[in-house]
Amino acid sequence: MNDADPSEINDEKQERPSRYSLMQESELEVLAVAAIREHRHLIAADEAVYEEWARATADPSISAAVLKSLQEEYVARQKKSEVQQEELSEIIDALGYVPEVPLDKHE
Repeated sequence: MNDADPSEINDEKQERPSRYSLMQESELEVLAVAAIREHRHLIAADEAVYEEWARATADPSISAAVLKSLQEEYVARQKKSEVQQEELSEIIDALGYVPEVPLDKHE
């Protein structure tokens, strides 16, 4: 059984040095750009799944099982996006600025 206070766990997490803190700025910038692009792609994919879920919800011919599946997929994508956003935030914190990332031709 774990008796640790959740606030103590959060304090420990905040006090640990970032895994990115020892990296060179040029390396961090490459990681940040890649993470920003990945984040953009995740958002676009999440929006597509959400729109499909919304359309299916409005369609009475769609079964409850399909709706549940779409909802579960959307929630899972949101969790993945949250984890990726936390990593991106950590990279940007270590870098000290948000690099400019032009839009891809696909964006």
